Amino acid sequence: MKKIISCVLISACVMIVSCSPTKRVINNAIAPKDTTNVIKDQNSKEAIMLAQTTRESLRKNYISFNTFSAKIKVETQDGNGKNPDITAVVRIVKDSAIWISLSATFLNLEVYRALITKDSVILMDKREKTVQYRSLDYLQEVTKIPFDFKTLQDLLLGNPVFYNDQNAIVKKSDGYVLVSSSDNNFKNLLTLTADNNLLYRIKLDDIDMARNRTASMSYDQYEKSGDINFATYREISIAEKNKLDVQMKYKQFDFNKELSVGFSVPKNYKRK
Repeated sequence: MKKIISCVLISACVMIVSCSPTKRVINNAIAPKDTTNVIKDQNSKEAIMLAQTTRESLRKNYISFNTFSAKIKVETQDGNGKNPDITAVVRIVKDSAIWISLSATFLNLEVYRALITKDSVILMDKREKTVQYRSLDYLQEVTKIPFDFKTLQDLLLGNPVFYNDQNAIVKKSDGYVLVSSSDNNFKNLLTLTADNNLLYRIKLDDIDMARNRTASMSYDQYEKSGDINFATYREISIAEKNKLDVQMKYKQFDFNKELSVGFSVPKNYKRK
């Protein structure tokens, strides 16, 4: 179960697969090379204006909400080929709870349910009739990625993750705006569309070169929900010792509607 939950959490808690090496070449997901139309002098008036407008656009496009719900079709591929499709139902109460139900698409049968709060994780295996109660540190334990609640919340919504606004450097490339930054864990390269600064790709490289950990997240097929621009199609590629490719297609999504994140465990479930 640990391997399955690891993949669930890594790809935004929405898949049930075994994390084996992937066939897809992760280089396909690397952001466009910034070789043209680059502002070299970061102290020039042009560079300062670009950095200011880009930061403002990132703040404007950041998805702020009270509640969020979605139904997601998840396709995964690893070293053994394509895995069975998963349907995920996700409900989020801002900064409070992430509720997830995972079903095998071809059977339309729920197999896993999870509730993540700011300090705990509950994982229920409906096939084995077992339940686990863990601290939030469990996210980092199984994924080997420094997840906290907010990062996982942003990942599901489509907000930038592991992005440091304080040391960001902004450059132009043909058709894109590139924003590079770093924190204690990752070097981060955001690729934004030049016309409206919507998130197009995130490329993460581990600060620790010995780990050789890298991830790429792509965003496409934006739809408007009120003032929110929401990417309904995502691709995630993760590589360290193993690799994993994930496609997430948001079939339904809603913001700021009343929803329940109640979580009851049947009395006959065994605690692991």
